[in-house]
Amino acid sequence: MQREQVLEHALNVLEQNGLAPSTSFAMMAEAAACQQEDLQRYWPDREALLYDALRYHSQQVDIWRRKLLLDDTMGPARKLLARYQVLEEAVNNNRYPGCLFVAACSFYPQPDHPIHQVAEQQKRASWQYTHELLTQLETDNPELLAHQMELILEGCLSRLLVKRNVQEVVTARSLAEDVLSIALCRKNGALS
Repeated sequence: MQREQVLEHALNVLEQNGLAPSTSFAMMAEAAACQQEDLQRYWPDREALLYDALRYHSQQVDIWRRKLLLDDTMGPARKLLARYQVLEEAVNNNRYPGCLFVAACSFYPQPDHPIHQVAEQQKRASWQYTHELLTQLETDNPELLAHQMELILEGCLSRLLVKRNVQEVVTARSLAEDVLSIALCRKNGALS
């Protein structure tokens, strides 16, 4: 079994069952179709596997964002909202990416805990992505606007942790579109 395959299976289990202690190391081994002892050769315990799975997931998200930033076929506004399309597709496939980073900050609230740090790093990277695109759009106060857009996204991810309903993504995308439209109107003097 390849490391990436194990991490994918672990992520799937974590997305389905959350980060609570009831989501056991044994469950992740079973999902990867291997023995718990096999996993323990590489990850001594559940927390080590959780950390590595979140770090792996973070790298996947970073690669997706970089590809999107380099895509010349899309403008900045469309790139800002693309995350909702990907999130909607994932939820329709019973996957809840991103929610794990929100949950990780709750389950591991100590700022110096490695799992908390991976989650915070991903949140900062998301904010920077949003800020960069808002700066390209030459919006007024891109810092505040990035904070607003990220708050919408995190609210959506938090709701998905509980509701697991694609309508939460649709609503969040609509709200993000509205906030962005107002910002662009303000930029063009329509709200002065």
